[in-house]
Amino acid sequence: MILTPETLAFLMAAALTASCIDAMAGGGGLITLPALMAAGIPPVQAVATNKLQSCFGTFGACLAYARRGHMDLKTYRTPVIAAFIGSVGGAWLLQRVDPSILAGLMPALLITIAAYFTFSPKLGEADRHARVGIAALSGLIGVIGFYDGFFGPGAGAFYTTIFLALGGLSILRATAQTKAANFASNVAGLLTMVAGGHVLWVAGLTMAIGSIIGGQVGSHLAMRFGSRLIKPLLIIMSLALTTKMLIDPKNPIHIYLFG
Repeated sequence: MILTPETLAFLMAAALTASCIDAMAGGGGLITLPALMAAGIPPVQAVATNKLQSCFGTFGACLAYARRGHMDLKTYRTPVIAAFIGSVGGAWLLQRVDPSILAGLMPALLITIAAYFTFSPKLGEADRHARVGIAALSGLIGVIGFYDGFFGPGAGAFYTTIFLALGGLSILRATAQTKAANFASNVAGLLTMVAGGHVLWVAGLTMAIGSIIGGQVGSHLAMRFGSRLIKPLLIIMSLALTTKMLIDPKNPIHIYLFG
């Protein structure tokens, strides 16, 4: 599939914006996936290409958080592995069934996340007592990894909510660990999609340039402002994305739900 320079520039700009938001609160896929589909790319190829560009952005964000000491891969390596394994299963299934099975759950899940962050107690900058053990946490992260490989949009917000509400991490550390899990599920989904021959390399690598820049900007903003920025952005993104997916006819979830 050949894309014009104007279309590639549009996709790069979309990736930059999405990656910046994704590094702080997740949900970037609800920007890049509609952009890819608006460019005339079929759904499965759009998901596959989105994985390629997102890998670069999440990897850059991971490095930024790790350099500042906010990421603990030694303690949370099992959830990251679970995200990888889950994503392989999701990406494999995507190539064989209709994604509308999970797309229909997205509005309710995002509204639940918005409600949690709106009515939850004040989110501090320090870790709290974990409500579940590492095994249960890994299982839940693996489920989100499956969703990320199968479809993707909103996965970052789901990861963050689990690390924060059940893992007991501070909002900044939960965001940092989210990037590690998100990178693992992106890589796993990408490898599975590459094996299926669905990735559009020119579009994906062009978007990767914007994704790298956006990921760096977003992660540094999150580390500078912490919960003052992340919490309201999570609420706004969850509600905005729910509205967009239901009313925008070019949004992939709208297409899967309403045709």
